Amino acid sequence: QVQLVESGGGLVQAGGSLRLSCAASGIMFSFNDMAWHRQAPGKQRESVAAITSIGTTTYADSVKGRFTISRDNAKNRVYLQMYNLKPEDTAVYYCNRPYAGPNDYWGQGTQVTVSS
Repeated sequence: QVQLVESGGGLVQAGGSLRLSCAASGIMFSFNDMAWHRQAPGKQRESVAAITSIGTTTYADSVKGRFTISRDNAKNRVYLQMYNLKPEDTAVYYCNRPYAGPNDYWGQGTQVTVSS
């Protein structure tokens, strides 16, 4: 079955950087578009970055120019490099397909906390 394991979160000061990693199994990873989503306290989950199976990337306006999504198909991993972090980036970050819904499988996520 599908398993997604996110890691790399932590506490960082505003302006700092983090690199998130997601290990995927149970899917034909190289054929799947992937995305990073986040959910802040009291808010709905939102997609912040996506990458197609051939490497085309898209970003939410709120992170454009600061976040970079990438993938390594040989390792079944997707990454999110985050620069110039802001307090409003504080959230639990999840990887999944771009259009995964609430009834789909989700991993445990990784907490990112940005202090001001």
